[in-house]
Amino acid sequence: MSLARILAAANKQALQSGINAAESFITISQRSSNGEVIWRVNYSAKDVVGRRGGDLIVDIDGSDATIQQVLRGQ
Repeated sequence: MSLARILAAANKQALQSGINAAESFITISQRSSNGEVIWRVNYSAKDVVGRRGGDLIVDIDGSDATIQQVLRGQ
């Protein structure tokens, strides 16, 4: 699965969750467990001074780009 497709799926979920990807600092990490690859895409504010929480984290299955989990920071 291409990273572009993973990011497209995450951006779609972010938009549905009210997050504008263009206004976010995005980090992407990958983990593997029992032969499965899970990508984690984290959206946080570009300007973090005086701001606490509010991140959006989207976990995506690397084999078919389905959303596995969506977490919101407090």
